[in-house]
Amino acid sequence: MKNLILITSIFVFTSFNGFAQNETEYDPEARLVELGIELSEPSAAIGNYVNAVRTGNLIFLAGKGPTKPNGENITGKLGADLTIEEGYEAARITAINQISVLKLELGDLKKVKRIVKVRGMVNAVSDFTDQPKVVNGYSDLMVEVFGERGKHARAAVGMGSLPGNIAVEVEMIVEVED
Repeated sequence: MKNLILITSIFVFTSFNGFAQNETEYDPEARLVELGIELSEPSAAIGNYVNAVRTGNLIFLAGKGPTKPNGENITGKLGADLTIEEGYEAARITAINQISVLKLELGDLKKVKRIVKVRGMVNAVSDFTDQPKVVNGYSDLMVEVFGERGKHARAAVGMGSLPGNIAVEVEMIVEVED
């Protein structure tokens, strides 16, 4: 019995110690550097809305699309003009654009407590059914940058069209620290 208590104590200590270590190492901006990702200046809203609204500890990010650093959008329909891999990359670029909005809004990405919800909209032909594989490009990057805090609830849906014929549009809800 004494050995069982000792082993349990070591496990609990190791678990908490590992948790604390991960918490002190949480640095999304350093992770972006490790991944070779540069954030850009968020594009201005093209209508009567803003890129982000904060209410309490939640930030609601307006839909963004796959605008490349040169200002060009990735356009086309999945299942006709673009492959799943190209759609995945478009969603990943969209994630970078949303992180850029978060950085501008918060000043420090360490303030992100949790990516709560992602809604991914995929410009696709009517019989395209792999929207989740496309939106994984967004979700995978959130987890790469924010770790466990990047895991989120999600919807990945097909759309008959998107503004400017962009391949994907994603909006997001983020919980942040005060």
